[in-house]
Amino acid sequence: MSDTITITAEKMVFGGDCIGKFNGKTVFVPYAIPGEKLEVEITRDERDYCVASIVNVLEKSPHRVMPFCSLYGKCGGCNMQHIDQEYQAELRAQILRDAFEREGVTVGEIEVIRDTDKGYRSRFQFHNGGLMGKRSNEIIPIESCPCATDEINHYLSEIPFEHRPEGRVHVFGSSRISSIPEGYDKIVIAEIPEEERKKKEKARKQMTTPGGSKLKKQKKIKARYSGTVSDAMTSCTVSLLGKNLTFDVQGFFQSNLGLLEKAIPLIIEGLEGKNVLDMYSGSGTFSVFLADKFENVTLVEHNKNAIVYAEQNMAGKKHESYGLSGEVWIKYHSENCMKTSGKFDACVIDPPRSGMEKSVCQWLQKSGIPSIRSLSCDIATHARDIKFLSRSGYELKKLYLLDFYPQTCHIESLAILEKRD
Repeated sequence: MSDTITITAEKMVFGGDCIGKFNGKTVFVPYAIPGEKLEVEITRDERDYCVASIVNVLEKSPHRVMPFCSLYGKCGGCNMQHIDQEYQAELRAQILRDAFEREGVTVGEIEVIRDTDKGYRSRFQFHNGGLMGKRSNEIIPIESCPCATDEINHYLSEIPFEHRPEGRVHVFGSSRISSIPEGYDKIVIAEIPEEERKKKEKARKQMTTPGGSKLKKQKKIKARYSGTVSDAMTSCTVSLLGKNLTFDVQGFFQSNLGLLEKAIPLIIEGLEGKNVLDMYSGSGTFSVFLADKFENVTLVEHNKNAIVYAEQNMAGKKHESYGLSGEVWIKYHSENCMKTSGKFDACVIDPPRSGMEKSVCQWLQKSGIPSIRSLSCDIATHARDIKFLSRSGYELKKLYLLDFYPQTCHIESLAILEKRD
Protein backbone atom coordinates (compact mmCIF):
# COMPACT_ATOMS: atom_id res chain seq x y z
CA MET A 1 0.00 0.00 0.00
CA SER A 2 1.33 3.44 -0.95
CA ASP A 3 1.83 5.93 1.88
CA THR A 4 -0.31 8.46 -0.03
CA ILE A 5 -3.73 7.44 -1.32
CA THR A 6 -6.95 9.00 -2.58
CA ILE A 7 -10.21 8.19 -0.81
CA THR A 8 -13.72 9.57 -0.35
CA ALA A 9 -14.89 10.27 3.20
CA GLU A 10 -18.09 8.27 3.56
CA LYS A 11 -19.39 9.12 7.02
CA MET A 12 -18.37 10.53 10.38
CA VAL A 13 -18.09 8.09 13.27
CA PHE A 14 -17.93 8.36 17.06
CA GLY A 15 -14.79 10.31 17.95
CA GLY A 16 -15.14 12.76 15.05
CA ASP A 17 -13.06 10.99 12.41
CA CYS A 18 -14.48 10.23 8.98
CA ILE A 19 -14.06 6.81 7.44
CA GLY A 20 -13.38 5.75 3.89
CA LYS A 21 -12.34 2.51 2.19
CA PHE A 22 -9.12 1.55 0.43
CA ASN A 23 -8.29 -1.98 -0.74
CA GLY A 24 -10.96 -3.37 1.57
CA LYS A 25 -9.61 -1.60 4.63
CA THR A 26 -11.38 1.07 6.65
CA VAL A 27 -9.38 4.30 6.79
CA PHE A 28 -9.96 6.76 9.63
CA VAL A 29 -9.29 10.39 8.72
CA PRO A 30 -9.39 13.21 11.31
CA TYR A 31 -10.63 16.68 10.20
CA ALA A 32 -12.45 15.30 7.16
CA ILE A 33 -16.10 15.91 6.25
CA PRO A 34 -18.45 13.31 4.72
CA GLY A 35 -18.49 13.44 0.93
CA GLU A 36 -15.05 14.97 0.51
CA LYS A 37 -12.51 13.49 -1.90
CA LEU A 38 -9.16 13.49 -0.13
CA GLU A 39 -5.52 12.82 -0.72
CA VAL A 40 -4.31 11.32 2.53
CA GLU A 41 -1.10 9.95 4.01
CA ILE A 42 -1.20 6.74 6.03
CA THR A 43 0.16 7.44 9.52
CA ARG A 44 -0.76 4.10 11.08
CA ASP A 45 -1.35 0.81 9.31
CA GLU A 46 -3.03 -1.94 11.33
CA ARG A 47 -4.25 -5.32 10.14
CA ASP A 48 -7.92 -4.33 9.88
CA TYR A 49 -7.79 -0.55 9.51
CA CYS A 50 -5.60 2.46 8.83
CA VAL A 51 -5.32 5.96 10.26
CA ALA A 52 -4.46 8.75 7.83
CA SER A 53 -3.89 12.50 7.77
CA ILE A 54 -5.11 14.87 5.08
CA VAL A 55 -2.50 15.98 2.57
CA ASN A 56 -4.90 17.74 0.22
CA VAL A 57 -8.67 18.23 -0.03
CA LEU A 58 -9.37 17.42 -3.67
CA GLU A 59 -13.14 17.99 -3.56
CA LYS A 60 -14.21 20.20 -0.64
CA SER A 61 -17.49 19.87 1.25
CA PRO A 62 -19.77 22.93 1.11
CA HIS A 63 -19.85 22.66 4.91
CA ARG A 64 -16.10 23.20 5.31
CA VAL A 65 -15.24 26.52 6.98
CA MET A 66 -12.11 28.22 8.26
CA PRO A 67 -11.47 27.36 11.96
CA PHE A 68 -11.76 30.45 14.16
CA CYS A 69 -9.06 29.46 16.68
CA SER A 70 -5.34 29.76 15.92
CA LEU A 71 -4.64 26.72 18.15
CA TYR A 72 -7.10 24.45 16.36
CA GLY A 73 -5.42 21.11 15.71
CA LYS A 74 -2.79 21.74 18.38
CA CYS A 75 -4.95 22.10 21.49
CA GLY A 76 -6.59 18.89 22.69
CA GLY A 77 -10.07 20.43 22.87
CA CYS A 78 -12.03 21.10 19.67
CA ASN A 79 -12.03 18.83 16.62
CA MET A 80 -15.01 20.07 14.56
CA GLN A 81 -14.27 23.77 14.04
CA HIS A 82 -13.68 23.10 10.35
CA ILE A 83 -17.41 22.34 9.91
CA ASP A 84 -20.23 24.89 9.89
CA GLN A 85 -22.39 24.92 13.01
CA GLU A 86 -25.63 23.56 11.56
CA TYR A 87 -23.93 20.60 9.92
CA GLN A 88 -21.90 19.89 13.07
CA ALA A 89 -25.11 19.37 15.01
CA GLU A 90 -26.53 17.26 12.17
CA LEU A 91 -23.47 15.01 12.23
CA ARG A 92 -23.57 14.57 16.00
CA ALA A 93 -27.26 13.63 15.76
CA GLN A 94 -26.48 11.04 13.08
CA ILE A 95 -23.68 9.53 15.19
CA LEU A 96 -26.14 9.30 18.10
CA ARG A 97 -28.74 7.64 15.89
CA ASP A 98 -26.17 5.13 14.56
CA ALA A 99 -25.21 4.13 18.12
CA PHE A 100 -28.83 3.38 19.06
CA GLU A 101 -29.65 1.58 15.83
CA ARG A 102 -26.59 -0.64 16.23
CA GLU A 103 -28.18 -1.84 19.46
CA GLY A 104 -31.46 -2.47 17.68
CA VAL A 105 -33.25 0.49 19.30
CA THR A 106 -35.69 2.26 16.99
CA VAL A 107 -35.20 6.01 17.12
CA GLY A 108 -37.65 8.56 15.76
CA GLU A 109 -36.75 12.18 15.15
CA ILE A 110 -33.82 13.30 17.29
CA GLU A 111 -34.35 16.80 18.60
CA VAL A 112 -31.14 18.81 18.97
CA ILE A 113 -31.08 21.23 21.91
CA ARG A 114 -28.54 23.98 21.25
CA ASP A 115 -27.35 27.20 22.79
CA THR A 116 -24.47 29.48 21.84
CA ASP A 117 -21.63 27.92 19.82
CA LYS A 118 -18.84 30.01 21.34
CA GLY A 119 -18.09 31.53 24.74
CA TYR A 120 -20.03 28.78 26.49
CA ARG A 121 -17.44 26.81 28.44
CA SER A 122 -17.15 27.82 32.10
CA ARG A 123 -15.12 24.88 33.43
CA PHE A 124 -11.49 24.16 32.53
CA GLN A 125 -8.61 22.02 33.77
CA PHE A 126 -5.30 23.75 33.20
CA HIS A 127 -2.05 21.79 33.31
CA ASN A 128 0.92 23.88 34.41
CA GLY A 129 -0.96 26.94 33.20
CA GLY A 130 -1.91 25.62 29.76
CA LEU A 131 -3.97 22.99 27.97
CA MET A 132 -2.91 19.52 26.88
CA GLY A 133 -1.94 19.11 23.25
CA LYS A 134 -3.83 16.99 20.74
CA ARG A 135 -2.98 13.33 21.42
CA SER A 136 0.12 14.34 23.38
CA ASN A 137 1.38 15.42 26.80
CA GLU A 138 2.66 18.69 25.41
CA ILE A 139 1.47 21.75 27.35
CA ILE A 140 -0.01 24.37 25.03
CA PRO A 141 0.29 27.94 26.37
CA ILE A 142 -3.01 29.74 25.93
CA GLU A 143 -3.90 33.42 26.22
CA SER A 144 -7.59 33.06 25.32
CA CYS A 145 -10.10 30.48 24.15
CA PRO A 146 -13.02 31.34 21.84
CA CYS A 147 -15.12 28.62 23.48
CA ALA A 148 -14.46 29.90 27.02
CA THR A 149 -16.66 32.30 28.96
CA ASP A 150 -15.62 35.92 29.29
CA GLU A 151 -14.67 35.23 32.91
CA ILE A 152 -12.23 32.46 31.95
CA ASN A 153 -10.70 34.61 29.22
CA HIS A 154 -10.34 37.53 31.61
CA TYR A 155 -8.34 35.26 33.94
CA LEU A 156 -6.14 34.09 31.04
CA SER A 157 -5.47 37.67 29.93
CA GLU A 158 -4.71 38.90 33.46
CA ILE A 159 -2.35 36.09 34.54
CA PRO A 160 0.63 35.49 32.24
CA PHE A 161 1.30 31.84 31.38
CA GLU A 162 4.53 31.71 33.41
CA HIS A 163 2.77 33.03 36.54
CA ARG A 164 -0.10 30.55 36.56
CA PRO A 165 -0.22 27.75 39.18
CA GLU A 166 1.67 24.55 38.46
CA GLY A 167 0.06 21.14 38.32
CA ARG A 168 -3.55 20.44 37.44
CA VAL A 169 -5.77 23.37 38.33
CA HIS A 170 -9.57 23.39 38.09
CA VAL A 171 -11.08 26.74 37.12
CA PHE A 172 -14.75 27.69 36.96
CA GLY A 173 -15.79 31.10 35.67
CA SER A 174 -19.29 32.32 34.84
CA SER A 175 -21.51 35.37 35.18
CA ARG A 176 -24.00 32.96 36.84
CA ILE A 177 -21.77 32.53 39.93
CA SER A 178 -23.80 33.91 42.81
CA SER A 179 -21.36 33.10 45.63
CA ILE A 180 -19.10 35.97 44.51
CA PRO A 181 -20.43 39.52 45.01
CA GLU A 182 -21.01 41.77 42.03
CA GLY A 183 -17.98 43.87 41.18
CA TYR A 184 -15.53 40.99 41.75
CA ASP A 185 -14.17 38.50 39.22
CA LYS A 186 -16.73 35.71 38.88
CA ILE A 187 -14.21 32.89 38.95
CA VAL A 188 -13.13 30.13 41.34
CA ILE A 189 -9.61 28.71 41.04
CA ALA A 190 -9.07 25.36 42.78
CA GLU A 191 -5.32 25.09 43.05
CA ILE A 192 -4.01 22.02 44.85
CA PRO A 193 -1.24 23.21 47.23
CA GLU A 194 2.22 21.74 46.66
CA GLU A 195 2.15 20.06 50.08
CA GLU A 196 -1.14 18.32 49.30
CA ARG A 197 0.07 17.22 45.86
CA LYS A 198 3.17 15.64 47.44
CA LYS A 199 0.98 13.96 50.06
CA LYS A 200 -1.26 12.42 47.39
CA GLU A 201 1.73 11.24 45.37
CA LYS A 202 3.24 9.64 48.49
CA ALA A 203 -0.03 7.89 49.27
CA ARG A 204 -0.22 6.60 45.70
CA LYS A 205 3.30 5.17 45.93
CA GLN A 206 2.54 3.53 49.27
CA MET A 207 -0.44 1.79 47.67
CA THR A 208 1.86 0.20 45.07
CA THR A 209 4.02 -2.89 45.50
CA PRO A 210 7.72 -2.85 44.46
CA GLY A 211 6.70 -4.70 41.30
CA GLY A 212 4.32 -1.91 40.35
CA SER A 213 0.95 -3.56 41.06
CA LYS A 214 -1.59 -1.87 43.27
CA LEU A 215 -2.28 -3.21 46.74
CA LYS A 216 -5.88 -4.03 47.52
CA LYS A 217 -7.59 -1.69 49.94
CA GLN A 218 -9.14 -3.26 53.00
CA LYS A 219 -12.84 -2.50 53.00
CA LYS A 220 -14.16 -0.76 56.08
CA ILE A 221 -17.70 -0.13 57.13
CA LYS A 222 -18.16 3.64 57.29
CA ALA A 223 -20.97 5.96 58.15
CA ARG A 224 -22.90 7.21 55.14
CA TYR A 225 -20.97 10.49 54.92
CA SER A 226 -17.82 9.49 56.80
CA GLY A 227 -14.74 11.56 55.97
CA THR A 228 -16.53 14.06 53.75
CA VAL A 229 -16.34 17.82 54.03
CA SER A 230 -17.15 20.82 51.89
CA ASP A 231 -14.22 23.11 51.19
CA ALA A 232 -14.98 26.83 51.17
CA MET A 233 -11.87 27.46 49.04
CA THR A 234 -13.12 25.29 46.17
CA SER A 235 -16.89 25.69 46.60
CA CYS A 236 -18.90 27.56 44.02
CA THR A 237 -22.57 28.54 43.89
CA VAL A 238 -24.32 29.26 40.62
CA SER A 239 -27.82 30.52 39.92
CA LEU A 240 -29.79 28.34 37.50
CA LEU A 241 -33.42 29.03 36.63
CA GLY A 242 -33.88 30.94 39.86
CA LYS A 243 -32.26 28.34 42.14
CA ASN A 244 -28.83 28.36 43.77
CA LEU A 245 -26.68 25.25 43.40
CA THR A 246 -23.40 24.75 45.26
CA PHE A 247 -20.68 22.32 44.17
CA ASP A 248 -16.94 21.72 44.40
CA VAL A 249 -15.14 22.94 41.29
CA GLN A 250 -12.67 20.05 41.67
CA GLY A 251 -15.56 17.64 41.10
CA PHE A 252 -17.90 17.44 38.14
CA PHE A 253 -20.40 20.10 37.16
CA GLN A 254 -21.70 20.93 33.71
CA SER A 255 -19.58 23.56 31.99
CA ASN A 256 -22.24 24.83 29.57
CA LEU A 257 -24.70 26.51 31.92
CA GLY A 258 -26.77 28.07 29.14
CA LEU A 259 -27.52 24.65 27.66
CA LEU A 260 -28.07 23.19 31.14
CA GLU A 261 -30.84 25.73 31.72
CA LYS A 262 -32.51 24.46 28.54
CA ALA A 263 -32.03 20.79 29.44
CA ILE A 264 -33.45 20.87 32.98
CA PRO A 265 -37.06 21.68 31.92
CA LEU A 266 -36.95 18.81 29.40
CA ILE A 267 -35.79 16.39 32.10
CA ILE A 268 -38.50 17.25 34.61
CA GLU A 269 -41.30 17.99 32.12
CA GLY A 270 -44.42 15.92 32.82
CA LEU A 271 -43.02 14.40 36.00
CA GLU A 272 -44.88 14.65 39.30
CA GLY A 273 -46.02 12.48 42.16
CA LYS A 274 -45.10 11.32 45.62
CA ASN A 275 -41.65 9.79 45.30
CA VAL A 276 -38.82 10.21 42.76
CA LEU A 277 -35.41 8.59 42.48
CA ASP A 278 -32.38 10.62 41.38
CA MET A 279 -29.79 7.94 40.63
CA TYR A 280 -26.18 9.13 40.26
CA SER A 281 -27.41 12.48 41.57
CA GLY A 282 -24.09 14.30 41.90
CA SER A 283 -24.55 17.45 43.95
CA GLY A 284 -28.31 17.42 43.36
CA THR A 285 -28.56 19.51 40.19
CA PHE A 286 -31.79 17.82 39.11
CA SER A 287 -33.06 16.99 42.60
CA VAL A 288 -33.56 20.64 43.57
CA PHE A 289 -35.99 20.99 40.66
CA LEU A 290 -37.62 17.60 41.18
CA ALA A 291 -38.35 18.62 44.78
CA ASP A 292 -40.88 21.14 43.42
CA LYS A 293 -42.85 18.33 41.77
CA PHE A 294 -42.56 15.44 44.25
CA GLU A 295 -43.25 15.02 47.94
CA ASN A 296 -39.97 13.18 48.46
CA VAL A 297 -36.69 12.88 46.54
CA THR A 298 -34.25 9.99 47.02
CA LEU A 299 -30.68 10.78 45.96
CA VAL A 300 -28.06 8.06 45.33
CA GLU A 301 -24.47 9.06 44.56
CA HIS A 302 -21.25 7.11 45.18
CA ASN A 303 -19.16 10.31 45.44
CA LYS A 304 -19.71 11.20 49.08
CA ASN A 305 -18.20 14.64 48.67
CA ALA A 306 -20.83 15.42 46.04
CA ILE A 307 -23.56 14.17 48.39
CA VAL A 308 -22.42 16.66 51.04
CA TYR A 309 -23.11 19.46 48.56
CA ALA A 310 -26.40 17.82 47.59
CA GLU A 311 -27.41 17.97 51.25
CA GLN A 312 -26.73 21.71 51.24
CA ASN A 313 -28.68 22.20 48.02
CA MET A 314 -31.63 20.17 49.28
CA ALA A 315 -31.86 21.87 52.68
CA GLY A 316 -35.50 22.41 53.64
CA LYS A 317 -36.77 19.96 51.01
CA LYS A 318 -38.06 16.49 51.89
CA HIS A 319 -35.43 14.05 50.73
CA GLU A 320 -33.13 11.21 51.65
CA SER A 321 -29.53 10.94 50.44
CA TYR A 322 -27.30 7.89 50.11
CA GLY A 323 -23.55 8.24 49.61
CA LEU A 324 -23.32 4.80 48.06
CA SER A 325 -22.92 3.12 44.70
CA GLY A 326 -26.10 2.25 42.88
CA GLU A 327 -25.32 -1.44 43.34
CA VAL A 328 -24.98 -1.14 47.13
CA TRP A 329 -28.12 1.02 47.41
CA ILE A 330 -30.19 -1.52 45.48
CA LYS A 331 -28.84 -4.46 47.49
CA TYR A 332 -29.30 -2.98 50.95
CA HIS A 333 -31.62 0.04 50.81
CA SER A 334 -34.01 0.11 47.85
CA GLU A 335 -36.64 -2.12 49.41
CA ASN A 336 -36.69 -0.18 52.69
CA CYS A 337 -36.88 3.11 50.77
CA MET A 338 -40.03 2.00 49.01
CA LYS A 339 -41.54 0.64 52.21
CA THR A 340 -40.95 3.98 53.90
CA SER A 341 -41.79 6.46 51.13
CA GLY A 342 -43.76 4.37 48.67
CA LYS A 343 -42.98 3.16 45.18
CA PHE A 344 -41.16 5.50 42.86
CA ASP A 345 -43.31 7.45 40.42
CA ALA A 346 -40.30 8.44 38.32
CA CYS A 347 -36.55 8.05 38.03
CA VAL A 348 -33.92 10.44 36.69
CA ILE A 349 -30.66 8.62 36.02
CA ASP A 350 -27.38 10.21 34.91
CA PRO A 351 -24.61 7.58 35.13
CA PRO A 352 -20.89 8.02 34.49
CA ARG A 353 -19.35 7.30 31.09
CA SER A 354 -19.33 3.56 31.82
CA GLY A 355 -23.13 3.61 31.93
CA MET A 356 -25.52 2.13 34.46
CA GLU A 357 -24.13 -0.50 36.76
CA LYS A 358 -25.44 -3.88 35.63
CA SER A 359 -27.42 -4.37 38.83
CA VAL A 360 -28.95 -0.88 38.50
CA CYS A 361 -30.10 -1.55 34.95
CA GLN A 362 -31.53 -4.92 35.93
CA TRP A 363 -33.35 -3.39 38.90
CA LEU A 364 -34.85 -0.68 36.72
CA GLN A 365 -36.07 -3.28 34.23
CA LYS A 366 -38.06 -4.97 37.01
CA SER A 367 -38.98 -1.81 38.93
CA GLY A 368 -42.16 -0.89 37.09
CA ILE A 369 -41.36 2.80 37.57
CA PRO A 370 -43.76 4.59 35.18
CA SER A 371 -41.34 7.26 33.87
CA ILE A 372 -37.57 7.20 33.41
CA ARG A 373 -35.43 10.09 32.23
CA SER A 374 -32.04 8.72 31.22
CA LEU A 375 -29.10 11.04 30.55
CA SER A 376 -25.66 10.02 29.35
CA CYS A 377 -22.32 11.44 28.29
CA ASP A 378 -21.46 8.27 26.32
CA ILE A 379 -23.66 7.25 23.41
CA ALA A 380 -22.47 3.63 23.27
CA THR A 381 -23.28 2.80 26.89
CA HIS A 382 -26.48 4.86 26.70
CA ALA A 383 -27.70 2.88 23.69
CA ARG A 384 -26.80 -0.38 25.42
CA ASP A 385 -28.74 0.54 28.58
CA ILE A 386 -31.78 1.78 26.65
CA LYS A 387 -31.79 -1.49 24.69
CA PHE A 388 -32.22 -3.46 27.91
CA LEU A 389 -34.91 -1.12 29.23
CA SER A 390 -36.76 -1.31 25.91
CA ARG A 391 -36.74 -5.09 26.02
CA SER A 392 -38.24 -5.05 29.53
CA GLY A 393 -41.34 -3.07 28.65
CA TYR A 394 -40.21 0.55 28.36
CA GLU A 395 -40.93 2.63 25.28
CA LEU A 396 -38.44 5.21 24.05
CA LYS A 397 -40.76 8.17 23.55
CA LYS A 398 -38.15 10.75 22.64
CA LEU A 399 -34.40 11.05 22.19
CA TYR A 400 -32.65 14.40 22.52
CA LEU A 401 -29.13 15.40 21.60
CA LEU A 402 -28.05 17.84 24.31
CA ASP A 403 -25.43 19.85 22.45
CA PHE A 404 -23.29 20.78 25.46
CA TYR A 405 -19.99 20.91 23.58
CA PRO A 406 -20.15 22.63 20.17
CA GLN A 407 -16.96 22.43 18.07
CA THR A 408 -16.29 18.93 19.48
CA CYS A 409 -17.48 15.39 18.83
CA HIS A 410 -18.62 15.02 22.45
CA ILE A 411 -22.27 13.99 22.57
CA GLU A 412 -24.66 14.01 25.52
CA SER A 413 -28.15 12.61 25.18
CA LEU A 414 -31.46 12.43 27.00
CA ALA A 415 -33.89 9.54 26.57
CA ILE A 416 -37.53 9.86 27.65
CA LEU A 417 -38.89 6.42 28.56
CA GLU A 418 -42.38 5.42 29.64
CA LYS A 419 -43.56 2.05 30.91
CA ARG A 420 -45.86 0.33 28.42
CA ASP A 421 -49.33 -0.60 29.68
